[in-house]
Amino acid sequence: MLRVHFTGLDLARLRLAGDPDALWESVLSLHRLRDKQGESIFGDWRSETRARLNGETRLLAPLVPSRGYFPDFLTPPEGVLGLDSGMQALRETPPERVHQELGRLSTVRTLPAWIRSMAEGDSRAFAKLTGALQAYHEAAIAPYWSHIQAQIEADRAVRGRALLDGGADALLSSLPPMMRWRAPVLEADYPVDRDIHLGGRGLLLVPSFFCRRTPVTYVNPDLAPVLVYPARHMAECAPAEVAAPRSLGKLVGHTRSAVLGSIGGGCTTSELARRVGVSAASASQHAGVLREAGLVLTLRNGSAVMHTLTPLGAALLRGGHRGPQGRTRVQPVAQSSIPERSTPATM
Repeated sequence: MLRVHFTGLDLARLRLAGDPDALWESVLSLHRLRDKQGESIFGDWRSETRARLNGETRLLAPLVPSRGYFPDFLTPPEGVLGLDSGMQALRETPPERVHQELGRLSTVRTLPAWIRSMAEGDSRAFAKLTGALQAYHEAAIAPYWSHIQAQIEADRAVRGRALLDGGADALLSSLPPMMRWRAPVLEADYPVDRDIHLGGRGLLLVPSFFCRRTPVTYVNPDLAPVLVYPARHMAECAPAEVAAPRSLGKLVGHTRSAVLGSIGGGCTTSELARRVGVSAASASQHAGVLREAGLVLTLRNGSAVMHTLTPLGAALLRGGHRGPQGRTRVQPVAQSSIPERSTPATM
């Protein structure tokens, strides 16, 4: 079990990442590529990604084993700013840190010669790593980035609503069931017994599309505290938050009903457009019609526009829903349909 110990200052410094982290998603997706978990969500993604890969998994597998430790330096905090920022931070990892963390990895498994060379400061071997990781991201993550963003935004909407309604206590209580808030300690299912004392540094919560079963964190306790947790997938969410009933589609049109269902706990126009798979202009137009009907409330904060459901809009969704949701899969960005770390590595 993992126990994260909060102080009052840590609760005040609790943060939620604004975007999916490009490198955490890349590294964690390597686990999903090799297991058979979540076939209804990841099955098509696995087959499509394998067809695009060209040996990157073979190179990266010794660094990111199916279970157990993988080096902290593979997922620098800058990954939340995008792939370019994350890769730049990865390239700037001090050689002594690479040596130390790969040395830890070598105590539990035999490493190939090129990784041992990288641990000894071989710049060509390190370039081999960054090249393989970038190529893997382009094959396995980039084609699905829009869908991953939409899923993370939907999860953020749920956490944000909890924060607004009940503060940090409610936010921590809203996390997935493998995580349990018993103030002042956040407990979580974890492969080993471990305590993390935040000591006033706060905590960054990072929802992840490819994280499953247990949250993940850095092994090095001196790094800025991060907890990566499994985001709610659309197929796992409450119907009123992500799907409108078919009868509503007959009443207001299928795209407009999808807009209403995708607003969930709140989203911006660009987030709404990604969730539904339409242009920002189209999403804004549909939201405007729903607003005029009293189903949606739109608030402007600077240049950002936030849409939320009115009580009438939420009631309309709840009242017409029948039965479970359909199958969800990871969708490439080219498709416009609505898609139906012991150690930081056993997800």
